[in-house]
Amino acid sequence: MKHDPHASPDRITRRKLSDQVFDRLRDMMASGELPPGAAVPSERDLMERFGVGRPAVREALQHMHTMGLITISHGERSRVNELSANSVLARVDDVARMLLSSEPEQLEHLKQARRMFECGLVRVAAEKAIAQDVRDLRELVGEQRARIGDAEAFVTADMAFHTRIAQISANPILMASSQAMLRWLFEYHGGLLHWSGNEKVTLQEHDEIVDLIAARDADSAVRAMQAHLDRSNPLYHHPAV
Repeated sequence: MKHDPHASPDRITRRKLSDQVFDRLRDMMASGELPPGAAVPSERDLMERFGVGRPAVREALQHMHTMGLITISHGERSRVNELSANSVLARVDDVARMLLSSEPEQLEHLKQARRMFECGLVRVAAEKAIAQDVRDLRELVGEQRARIGDAEAFVTADMAFHTRIAQISANPILMASSQAMLRWLFEYHGGLLHWSGNEKVTLQEHDEIVDLIAARDADSAVRAMQAHLDRSNPLYHHPAV
């Protein structure tokens, strides 16, 4: 559509009825009128309340379902979902994987973002960790050590270690973002560590990171994490490479 330079800035643009129904329902959720777990009013009730036809209501509800705001179950009333940082980021998993598959250069951008992110997380961990956090991290390194020879289990344990560092922040957005990045990278990690011969080096680096967190040496913990990721990042590569 060509822009009309003479058009009034106050001109009202007509919007689809379904978009307006969507906005009304979203406002009802935000205000608490429709809290998490609540049943969404029936299509007939919504038609009467908003003065619109069934197609507009159904399109709005389907849009909400696609966005993860509600769950539509056959034969049952739709219900409002409880939103969290994890659930929101999980909705983009498939799109993120498609992006990484179709544009391999995006993987380098993801690794760069993760490096910056993890270094920030380990600094917070070194500043906030309590004795139980350190014990959990040491236990996770021990579990990872026991997984040498099983590539998938070793990588899963690796993810658990980094996830536990993120949990020390007690920030749900940081935790969810960390887990999302790890999920997306896992797509390209596969069994590479099994034959790469880097398992023992990885474990030594994890031990060092835990020691520095325990010592509350934030600057050294950041440097150790940087070195760890700089060494391990080349192991994450596009399958076509």
